[in-house]
Amino acid sequence: MEKSEHTLDALDHKIIAALRSDGRIPFKQLAESLGANEATLRARVRRLEDSNSVRVVAVTDYEAAGYSMMLAVGVQVDGRRVADVAADLAAVPEVFSVCEVVGGLDIETLVVARDQESFNTLLTETLAQVPGVRKLLPSHAIDVLKNQPDWVPF
Repeated sequence: MEKSEHTLDALDHKIIAALRSDGRIPFKQLAESLGANEATLRARVRRLEDSNSVRVVAVTDYEAAGYSMMLAVGVQVDGRRVADVAADLAAVPEVFSVCEVVGGLDIETLVVARDQESFNTLLTETLAQVPGVRKLLPSHAIDVLKNQPDWVPF
C-alpha cells in the first residue's frame, strides 16, 4: 500500500511510542494509558498501518536464537551482475541484511554465526562459493554498541 500524505499528530506519536514499547498491548489498555477512546485508538492504529506509517513486527534477538557472532561482510563482485549476486546472498539463512553499495565494495551484508567453526564454513563454503563473488571482507563485531531495529526518525 502507498503511504498517504497525512501528518502525524501528538496522539499518533504517543500511539507509536506505546506500540514500540509493547506491540501486543491490548487496545483497551492502550486507550487507558493514553487517556483516549478505544474506538478512536483502533481507527488511528488502522490508519497508521494502512498508510505504512507503522508496522508492528516481531524482532529476533540473534543471541537468544543461538548465534554468538554478528559480522559485516563486504563483497566485491566480478563477472556477474551485482544484483544477481546480492539475490543469491540474500537467500542464505544466516544473512539477514544485503545492501548494494557504491565505493570500494559492491555489496555489504550482515551475517550471524553460531560459533567460529560455523563462521568459517559460512565464509568459505557458502558465501565464497556464490558465483560472481570475487572477494569477501569480513569484520567481526566485537561489541554491539547500538542495534536498534525499532529506529524511526521521529
